[in-house]
Amino acid sequence: MTRRTKALLAVVVVVAVALTAGVAWLVVGGPSGPSSDAPDADATGTPGAGTPTPQARTATEIGEGFLDDWVDDDGRVVRRDQGDDTVSEGQAYGMLVAVGVGDEQRFDAIWRWTRENLVREDGLLAWRWADGAVVDDMPASDADVDAARALVLAGEAFGDPSLTEQGVDLGGAVLDEMTAVTDVGRILLPGPWAAGDGPWSYNPSYASPASFAQLAEASGDPRWSELEAGSRAVTTSVLDATALPSDWAQVRRDGSVVPLPGADGTSGTVQYSYDAARLALRYAESCTPDDVALAARLAPVLQRYDDLPMQLDLGGQSIGADQSPLAYAARAAAEASAGQHEEASADLRRADALAQSTPTYYGTAWAALAALQVEASALGACSPLEVAR
Repeated sequence: MTRRTKALLAVVVVVAVALTAGVAWLVVGGPSGPSSDAPDADATGTPGAGTPTPQARTATEIGEGFLDDWVDDDGRVVRRDQGDDTVSEGQAYGMLVAVGVGDEQRFDAIWRWTRENLVREDGLLAWRWADGAVVDDMPASDADVDAARALVLAGEAFGDPSLTEQGVDLGGAVLDEMTAVTDVGRILLPGPWAAGDGPWSYNPSYASPASFAQLAEASGDPRWSELEAGSRAVTTSVLDATALPSDWAQVRRDGSVVPLPGADGTSGTVQYSYDAARLALRYAESCTPDDVALAARLAPVLQRYDDLPMQLDLGGQSIGADQSPLAYAARAAAEASAGQHEEASADLRRADALAQSTPTYYGTAWAALAALQVEASALGACSPLEVAR
């Protein structure tokens, strides 16, 4: 598949004031839906002494390994390390990986299960399913955007226009229900629970410029281009203020951004962790140089460590001992964006090795997605290592 170059081209109110790294921040808002910032998004662990180093694999082999290990025969992506439940995020990851490795049969199974079990009356996806039923029907915008993108890509890859149409429809529901307009442009809200007149709860790692561009091309809806521009403006504000993005933040009407410890700002720690690390991966595959430059800004901070912790404060200091493939995948994306191709390739291999030696649903998913996004062109965007070849 060729790369896109067209672009190159709450509710309860809670107010709390806290200090983090000497900066006061204001919290307003409250979620009633899902959050993926909890430590159970991935398991702690590193290969034990004497553990053989897993064999290096291609991007396609990594993706196929994820599908083999985490997708059941019905097309359900099972979080085997988290009680055997399923979340819309996982279904979307499975769809993206399946189209990335060209597995039409598995893609169809994953989408069929998703459609039969998670699609709500408004077209959005319920967030969590467990023990045979939906247990939380609040949508999560990152999952819905990823799924819409996967459908559009699958429509082209597998020659099925109905898939493209379904992706456009899902994306349209996201635009209608989970975006807001600020003074600096349109932004993606984490879920319908965050809608209102602002300020808005915001997850910096949900914005996906490549997805927005592909959905804009497929739909012709100008709001996707507005979302690209607004997300870029807000992400620039985030990285102008702190060395690393926070898992959660608040965006005020003027576009200014305040770090939060969680989706509602009432608990947790302000940190760069299992959510925020995805920002580098999402911006690295953009076909817009300004987006890629934002991903590159994270590289020097993350390169302070050999064994890179998954949890850092916003200045880059370690605040936890967790090891995750996502940490190395994110650093690889930042390095590739900065033109450090050998370092990026090494970190992708390290992410996959950790995913094989200490498998978790979340870590393995991101090892696979990173390989497909950063070094391959199967997802149709401007993968930085593929562009460099």
